[in-house]
Amino acid sequence: MQIGKKIKKLRLKKGLTQEELGERTDLSKGYISQLERDLNSPSIETLFSILEVLGSTPKDFFDEEEDDQKVIYTEDEMTIFEDEEKHYKLQWLVPESNEKEMEPVFLTFEDEGEFKEFEPSLSETFIYVLKGSVRLDLGKQHFIAEAGEAMYYEASDNHKLSNSHHGTTELIIVATLSYL
Repeated sequence: MQIGKKIKKLRLKKGLTQEELGERTDLSKGYISQLERDLNSPSIETLFSILEVLGSTPKDFFDEEEDDQKVIYTEDEMTIFEDEEKHYKLQWLVPESNEKEMEPVFLTFEDEGEFKEFEPSLSETFIYVLKGSVRLDLGKQHFIAEAGEAMYYEASDNHKLSNSHHGTTELIIVATLSYL
């Protein structure tokens, strides 16, 4: 087992720098760096102190299954929401995406379909148009992207998506989650 690699992974997950971890455990940045590169081995007491700061228990840390991550998501695991009044269907491609940094969805608009208006946030959004065309109202600006084109924007203003095509429009949307 590479203890250093697991410490680094936990530190990054927690959003801490080596210096911040060192300050919280009364260790130097250099020592943390050596631990993470497996150039030094911590005492049991030091390891437990690091794990406490990183929000892990010794049992969880040494449990080999912790490194397993779900990579493939099947259609059966995806959640679908349909709004017949606003003529759209939304499919969450990763079930627990609201617990992650990004939220990927597949959005289908029928004729005159429109999605709700969103308030400003710290979120960033990427859209790829698979079929048809989509209109983005971003503040007072309006943008239209056709099949094969992409959009990328910061959601720092009110924003809304709607179908700008007579027929079906399909999009892949990936938005970062903002924590306001």
